[in-house]
Amino acid sequence: MKNLTIIGAGSWGTALAIVLAPRFERVRLWVYEGDLADRMRQTRENDIYLPGCRVPEKVQIVTALAEAMAGAEVVLTVVPSHLVRLIYLQIQPFTRRRMVFVSATKGLENSTLLRMSEVICEVLGSHTRVASISGPTFAREVARAVPTALVVASNDFAVAECLQAAFSGPTFRLYTSADTIGVEIAGSIKNVVAIGAGVLHGLDLGHNVLAALITRGLAEIGRLAVAMGAKAQTMAGLAGLGDLVLTCTGDLSRNRMVGVELARGRTLQEIVESMKMVAEGIKTTNAVIELARRHSVEMPIAEQMYQMLYRGTSPREAIQRLMERTLKGE
Repeated sequence: MKNLTIIGAGSWGTALAIVLAPRFERVRLWVYEGDLADRMRQTRENDIYLPGCRVPEKVQIVTALAEAMAGAEVVLTVVPSHLVRLIYLQIQPFTRRRMVFVSATKGLENSTLLRMSEVICEVLGSHTRVASISGPTFAREVARAVPTALVVASNDFAVAECLQAAFSGPTFRLYTSADTIGVEIAGSIKNVVAIGAGVLHGLDLGHNVLAALITRGLAEIGRLAVAMGAKAQTMAGLAGLGDLVLTCTGDLSRNRMVGVELARGRTLQEIVESMKMVAEGIKTTNAVIELARRHSVEMPIAEQMYQMLYRGTSPREAIQRLMERTLKGE
């Protein structure tokens, strides 16, 4: 694997271009915004989504999907979940059978409830070699060469091992997993729990309740993931507990920030309109509630996040409802 194409130049896509540039002979980064692409070519900086982090000269900035896909061996997509299907429909004419496709998107498709690897295979065909990367990663830290560990999962374990070798470097360590369901579900639902963590921080409720939220949130994620066919042990790994802790405690978490602002009295519409990047947990909450009902899984934290985001329940009322639920064993 010598030629890498990254589709999507938000903070995470840009950070991946920076950290993976030394690992490939050629790297192309597809940028949707033409004016941003022009500035990135001139300044070697993504001044909107990742200011202050230099993009290596070897990373070619492109705006045409045909150019981005030409000669690619690995195609890494880093776009919001609601755009993944559209992007793959657009790149489909330029795909080749030997290409490997990697999803770095943590979310679910609301209309179908599909995971991102499932969306990719539905568009490109079941024969597609596809993998997902997930784990505790803040883009800015990755771009600044802070040591980071994450997981690459694929139903084709040879693909996971190949990507592990291709992507891993001095500050970027990948572990392999054959549990694609677990890795993708954990990476998606942790964003929902993180909104709750932000609420707790915004209300200044301390550390006890945050620890409880993370613990019980992980239990919810695990119940649904296992019901969907995942392995329980994946929840204790980097894509499960690791990513959940980071997203619930780190100040760089967009989903946590949503919860903080809700607790401070801002409306969801105001928060979304003020954000440059997507907080996946907002849309994922809808899909999680539907999946929980489909699989008959109890998810009280996710349910209260849904009530708070879409049904007008106040942050304090949502917390009170959780605390006053029927008593039961752990």
